[in-house]
Amino acid sequence: MNTIVEKLKAYEELLWINPNLTSAPIALKQLQSEFPSLEDIEDADARLRRFASFFASAFEDAAESKGIIESPLISIEAYQKSVITFIGGRILGDWLLKADSHLPIAGSIKARGGVYEVIKFAENIALNSGLLTLEDDYQILSTETFKELFSKYEIAVGSTGNLGLSIGTISRALGFKVTVHMSADAKPWKINLLRERGANVVLYETDYSEAVTAGRHAARQNPNCHFIDDENSLDLFTGYAVAVLRLKDQLDSMGKIVDSDHPLFVYIPCGVGGAPGGIAYALKLIYGDHVHVFFAEPTHAPCMLLGLATDKMDGIAVSDIGLDTKTIADGLAVGRPSKLVGRAMRPLLSGSYTVSDEKLYRMLYLMAASQNLGLEPSALAGAIGPIKLFYDTTGFEYLKSHNLLDKMENCTHLTWATGGNLVPDAIMEADIEKGQNSDIMTL
Repeated sequence: MNTIVEKLKAYEELLWINPNLTSAPIALKQLQSEFPSLEDIEDADARLRRFASFFASAFEDAAESKGIIESPLISIEAYQKSVITFIGGRILGDWLLKADSHLPIAGSIKARGGVYEVIKFAENIALNSGLLTLEDDYQILSTETFKELFSKYEIAVGSTGNLGLSIGTISRALGFKVTVHMSADAKPWKINLLRERGANVVLYETDYSEAVTAGRHAARQNPNCHFIDDENSLDLFTGYAVAVLRLKDQLDSMGKIVDSDHPLFVYIPCGVGGAPGGIAYALKLIYGDHVHVFFAEPTHAPCMLLGLATDKMDGIAVSDIGLDTKTIADGLAVGRPSKLVGRAMRPLLSGSYTVSDEKLYRMLYLMAASQNLGLEPSALAGAIGPIKLFYDTTGFEYLKSHNLLDKMENCTHLTWATGGNLVPDAIMEADIEKGQNSDIMTL
């Protein structure tokens, strides 16, 4: 344990394997009283589908999908081949990318949980007002009648960027007042875009946790204000979990089998933990022990890894061991993990690894050059996962101890790309150039 903390303190990259990993059926039985059931997740999916006609009418980028907020699942074989030079070998299995970077409405993974919690709040208000029934076409929510109804309420959230952007966007489209409390880590273009869309943005020269605390306190002063708590919200958690229902359909349609002979490995960037936690939980619900989930965090802000490795959960922050949370991966620049997610992940998560900013830039360039795909730097955290698993001694030992070595030819790797579509072209080009000019010789 001391070795792990010492390496984290030194900003070293590492792969940590969770010693508390428990067989999925046993772990899920222990968690079932606190966390959503499969039926709860299916109910959330149905709610999102009820809102599809509203999404299609309110957002141009949602019209083509008829209001279904979903992202493509794509092969990144070209990227898989491009990393061979840097690792001195190849990655066995098929490597896919879940492009939540291109989700409608918010261009990030936060278009799932963030949008979901807002529409659930809106639906409850509308149903209780008597102006809406479950049988109605929800496109009527675009009318002035409902905008006037929702304008009596306010949404508040604390965010480093993408969650605030998703919540600000959907809240204003419905007619809510919305205040986004943002930390100093937030990108200026995200702040400006939120303000352009009508959100009130309050900035704090502190970290993410302080912005959330301030937002929570401010919301308590207004009885008509709904605070979206990224650290503790089961609605957010459930909204994110819906992704796995859609993912299963996509994997099935691609002919990808997930069973004991065809394991699935999923690598998800992690900040406070809400989005990756919801997805990891649902993956275990659906695929059980045949899926192996790893979180990816920047070396400057590995809050979930620290919380789980020390077993202190949210009782420890990265600042307690001298880390500064200063990272290009703004969405992951979180100092203290979610206690809620920590409880869920303790028996379910296979492990977590850290990655440097320099490698995020390098992989961003490789992804753009090989796949013509532009992502936010933070989204690339999941793009080194299979390399860690194959070429790190700790990863190899994990495969060996779980009797997976002879199954890797038939496995599927899935990198979760969490954001990128809304990044301004000039910033994307500059980030790609930084990766291209990097002198990193190995991943």
